Amino acid sequence: MRRAEIITALLMAGLSIYLMVKSAELPIGWIPGEGPGGGFWPFWLSAFMLGSIIWVVVNWFRRASPPSQSEEPYLDAYGMKMFLLVGGGITGMIALVDIIGMHLAAAVFLIYYIRFLGGHSWKVTLGVALPTPVVTFLFFDIALRKFLPTGFMDPLYIPLYDFFL
Repeated sequence: MRRAEIITALLMAGLSIYLMVKSAELPIGWIPGEGPGGGFWPFWLSAFMLGSIIWVVVNWFRRASPPSQSEEPYLDAYGMKMFLLVGGGITGMIALVDIIGMHLAAAVFLIYYIRFLGGHSWKVTLGVALPTPVVTFLFFDIALRKFLPTGFMDPLYIPLYDFFL
């Protein structure tokens, strides 16, 4: 587990630096009369993440955290199985985004995750999965006006956009 902690920390540090560089392509400071620039939040959140990772690395060298003291494997057989099942589900959801859109792909993923991986009842599964496309549509597309991919379902969204926007 010790090796996994430092490898994960270094990968996350690289991701943080990448996100900071990409965010700095937009203004990261305060724009008078407008507010924070487009890169403000991503840059500073990435900087905070990098600071947290540096703290993890310091603790790893000091062997101050339980994972940094452990020589056990990071994932046992069950952990690896679950990692592959969840990762496969997320990969499937991403593949579905271009076909059925983000809203429905999220619902399909939730059905897979809650019912088949989590073993919950259909009542619970559908109680979470069915409102998800509606809530994400109202939140992102209507409230934030950030249009998520709709795939081949695009013609169905046009009347909704006409009604709400």
